[in-house]
Amino acid sequence: MKNFFPRLVILPLVCMVVQPLAAQTQEMVAKPKQFIYVLHLVPRLHDDKNWTKEDKASLDRHFSRFKEAIQSGQLILAGRSQEAGDKTFGIAIFVAADEATARKFMEEDPAVIAGLMTAELHPFAVALERKNP
Repeated sequence: MKNFFPRLVILPLVCMVVQPLAAQTQEMVAKPKQFIYVLHLVPRLHDDKNWTKEDKASLDRHFSRFKEAIQSGQLILAGRSQEAGDKTFGIAIFVAADEATARKFMEEDPAVIAGLMTAELHPFAVALERKNP
């Protein structure tokens, strides 16, 4: 009985320390990071009359991919400015496990692959977000 009592006291204390650390470590490992990529049209496409049928098809694939990423929960939001020509730009805010995965997501964008847009990746963190009622 002598050795049993200290174990009864120590075991709950160890559990009180280890469980929060394990949960904290799991959260750090499992929580995806946020990234943003900024898209700019190539100069050839600043004028609407220069868009080809192939360009428009690539843009449709770009938009479809974003829809799929919204459905899967990877894409937080995407959109573009409403300015014309060289002032227009788009953004995609999304989650990824790490920068390499984020870069792959960006580089596999059909608009980037087709050369319609250039893209620039940045680590990002949404600080405030409106919750839908």
